[in-house]
Amino acid sequence: MITLGINYSQMHDSSAGLVRDGELVFAVAEERISRAKHDARFPQNAIRACLDFAGVKVEQLDEVCFGWPVPGETFRHDLKCYASGKMPANYLNGLNSTLHFVSMWHQRGGAKRFAQIFGETNARMRFVEHHLAHAISAYSYSGFADAAVVVMDGRGAFEATSIWHGRDGKLEHVLTIPFPDSVGYFYSEFTEYLGFQRNSDEWKVMGLAPYGKAGVDVSAFIDSDAAPYRVHARKLVANGAPFAEMVKLLGPRRVAESEIEERHKDVAFAVQDACEAAMMSVVKMAVEKTKTRNVCLAGGVALNSKANGKILASGAIEKIFVQPAASDDGVALGAALAPYLDSGGRLPMREMRHAYLGPEFDDAAIESALKTYKLKYSRLSDVAAAAAELLSKGKILGWFQGRMEFGPRALGSRSILADPRDPEMNAKVNNAVKFREWWRPFAPSMKKESAAEYLESAGDSPFMILTAQVRAEKRAVIPSVTHVDGSARPQTVEKEINPLYWRLIDEFGKRTGVPVIMNTSFNLRGEAIVHTPTDAIRTFFSSGMDALVIGSFVVEK
Repeated sequence: MITLGINYSQMHDSSAGLVRDGELVFAVAEERISRAKHDARFPQNAIRACLDFAGVKVEQLDEVCFGWPVPGETFRHDLKCYASGKMPANYLNGLNSTLHFVSMWHQRGGAKRFAQIFGETNARMRFVEHHLAHAISAYSYSGFADAAVVVMDGRGAFEATSIWHGRDGKLEHVLTIPFPDSVGYFYSEFTEYLGFQRNSDEWKVMGLAPYGKAGVDVSAFIDSDAAPYRVHARKLVANGAPFAEMVKLLGPRRVAESEIEERHKDVAFAVQDACEAAMMSVVKMAVEKTKTRNVCLAGGVALNSKANGKILASGAIEKIFVQPAASDDGVALGAALAPYLDSGGRLPMREMRHAYLGPEFDDAAIESALKTYKLKYSRLSDVAAAAAELLSKGKILGWFQGRMEFGPRALGSRSILADPRDPEMNAKVNNAVKFREWWRPFAPSMKKESAAEYLESAGDSPFMILTAQVRAEKRAVIPSVTHVDGSARPQTVEKEINPLYWRLIDEFGKRTGVPVIMNTSFNLRGEAIVHTPTDAIRTFFSSGMDALVIGSFVVEK
């Protein structure tokens, strides 16, 4: 059976993934190909990339699975919220809900767009409940036979949070908390209050939070200690005026790009703290209801690596799995597996060990691009050793190798790399390469077998989605990847999974005594991570990187 999973809602992060006989073959977000960050348009480029990579024709597809229910469910829930007073019933809200419904209804949830672009197919068009698709995407790839599955996001069609019990390849629904009682909604509203872009810049709030201190009271907006939490949505949009209650209680909203004040740091601290408490309360409830201490997380809120790390370190659970594309792009993975639950069936259970699921470019394609731009380049006999030598000399590298990662994290295929020992490297990369805010932290990539030497809790962390505390004696050794609170968001690299990247770290360790490198995504601020050799070349020459190691070649400035 060949199934195509699609995330398309006109909201954000359209994507596609292809599964053949239960095995995930390929997945990519539309933004990587279109270059429009968080692209919400119909993912025609991503779908075409799936089919091309797998060598599959449209007529060979058995199922085309959308990770959202049929149009109308979201609209009906919106109307219920307006009628009950849970959300302001004003002209703008009603217009937006109606326009979204009419557009998706006209497109038959995306099925009509699919036929228009790719032609008619005998494949079944399937619409999967959004949180079910999220839950499948976490449980089926976790490797856990028995697990509590928690989905937390801004909203699905009607859901905000849901708990599921995954057991022997099946998923049982336990409970759902409907929108707008949503931790994701709470966090995104404060993201915009702090001058950032909702559904995009939540990481900035998470990164800013450790610079703040306790004392700001956000209990008017969320009761994070309740079991489960309660979000006071009407306070977030008081009388239909966004931020009015926040301004009244917390002061003026920050203007984008303006200076960060101490009170902004303190608000970020309070918002992150509330998010962590709310997530913990739901996880504890899930463990209690399912009687298992293995936990899977999905949904955009599950990208909060700081909260994930605290949940794991709390002792409330035994094991955790967070699907690396936990936000809506990852819904495509769950949707593609939904047919396996038909007629009492079971999901294929395959532990996800890597996220290298996207396109790749061979040396011939890379060299062609280098020649097109008439660049001076050299062919490397040992890519890992050459890159390690450059890093050990303080050079900042663009690193473009193998298949592109799926999800928001660069995991050693489309990365910018630097020396973590230099205490100024964080500022250098933020200012001259990424052109982003000064407080944004960078992640360490380290050999899995070296993790215990540097981290207090050296768990398996291949997807850079859990934080851990750096050992006190190592914080001065790797200062540029140690955040202000002593934490780091590590990627543990295994030789069997990514041998080239592992060897680069190993070679760097041989030269410096530190088998850790600074890793951040290969993109500039506001842009999607690079996809093609041309993207990599343009980004390299648009920034302060010193060298580009691309395939078997190196370009130096």
